[in-house]
Amino acid sequence: MTIHRPGLPTDLPGPDLLWTRWALAAVVQATTEAEDDGVHRTGVWIDDEGLHLDDCGCTWWTFSRVGEGRYVLFGEDESSGCKWYEPPVDMLAGGPDWLPYEELRDRLAGNELGCVYWYEDGAWGRAPYPEDLDDDGLDCGMSRFVFRAETLLLLADHVAYDRPAAELLMAAAEGHRLTPELLAAHVVAEDRGDPDLPAMVRALRRTGLDREAEAGQLQA
Repeated sequence: MTIHRPGLPTDLPGPDLLWTRWALAAVVQATTEAEDDGVHRTGVWIDDEGLHLDDCGCTWWTFSRVGEGRYVLFGEDESSGCKWYEPPVDMLAGGPDWLPYEELRDRLAGNELGCVYWYEDGAWGRAPYPEDLDDDGLDCGMSRFVFRAETLLLLADHVAYDRPAAELLMAAAEGHRLTPELLAAHVVAEDRGDPDLPAMVRALRRTGLDREAEAGQLQA
């Protein structure tokens, strides 16, 4: 699989798969300190809006569920040429009426948006691009979740036994069998110490990666 430059809707996997990989990264990186940070949050995380990525530098993204069978992916990587193109690309052209237009237009007004993709009726879509547009940032921004191997590398810094543990957690997430017990057994903090299990459990409950999680399990 290849992500074209600029991206094509067919470059993206199904939204459930994209959600699973991104959500697993959010769970293993969750900390109470990051949740409570009132400043600009960075890293990978999940909240009421959905999944987020922000490296505090060249790329930020949001991936949200917007009702049954509908998703929106938007953000920016510094490689995107959409807003620099003359005239700027209308990234909302052809978008369905359920997109979060208020936020997207605010981002456009602040010159903060690099591309927008949406999913409904079983397919991804985006605005039409000029034929000579070089890139919209999808590849550099989303390859870490589009390609399973790249997600595993991303997880390796947060698990106790590197690749085997990352594979185990990924398989559990893909099967919606990720549990607090698995997280406690295999995830480590960035300093290789004990992870913030209560924060991970709170993130897990938002993701839906454990459909059978009991409300009383390892109370956060």
